[in-house]
Amino acid sequence: MRYALLINERPGATDSHDEHERAAVTAEYMAFHDDPRVTGGERLQPAETATTVRVAGEEVLLTDGPFADTKEIFGGFFLVDAPDLDSALELAGRVPALRFGGSVEVRPLVEYGR
Repeated sequence: MRYALLINERPGATDSHDEHERAAVTAEYMAFHDDPRVTGGERLQPAETATTVRVAGEEVLLTDGPFADTKEIFGGFFLVDAPDLDSALELAGRVPALRFGGSVEVRPLVEYGR
């Protein structure tokens, strides 16, 4: 079964880390790509770089930044092919964002024709 691990980060959670600490956390994320269950994943640019699109009637509205001011911001994702939910949850439990007040939503993908 395929799952998305949706990583939500606490803004500023690692701001106090020095260059070496940040490099170590980045290395942890990069190590995920070595796990054979991981089929893809990406980190997103900061939420401030987002543009939110809405439609009001027939008018398309653009807003700079994220939709809402929240305690967590969607920061990236991994796609995994795991034999079961427990295996996907084990991977999710290793995401560094968890140590810094973030969360990981584990969601099964809709399987079309598989």
